[in-house]
Amino acid sequence: MKVILRKNFDQLGKVGDVVVVKDGYARNYLIPRQIAYQATPGNIRALEEEKKQIVKKEVKELDDAQKLAAELEKISITISVKVGEEDKIFGSVTNQMIADAIKEKGFEIDRRKIEITEPIKALGIYSVSVKLHPSVAATIKTWVVRE
Repeated sequence: MKVILRKNFDQLGKVGDVVVVKDGYARNYLIPRQIAYQATPGNIRALEEEKKQIVKKEVKELDDAQKLAAELEKISITISVKVGEEDKIFGSVTNQMIADAIKEKGFEIDRRKIEITEPIKALGIYSVSVKLHPSVAATIKTWVVRE
């Protein structure tokens, strides 16, 4: 059965590709999950319109991510932690702690988008990356200070 992909699917291809799959796979998996359409002339025209909408949406998301990244680059956050002897932190600074500090500045960032390259286990100044879009990342200066 020929189907047209509505979404990027690792095993088959990208949006708009016409691929041949087994009938059962198409009827029982791809079509019910709205990953693909059956390849008919009407569906091919519908997909063209859907592609236009997807492109507009992606451009808007990229633009919004770039604006947010520019604003995030300007801020720096401070995280107060308990320390022991020789200024060693109990535990480490987590993504959630950083997300909460960013939220206090007025930005809503999901903790899963925050990338800490190596664990923060000492006082100091760190650069933390926030992945806002597959092609846009912002760097936030993070101050880890004694409570």
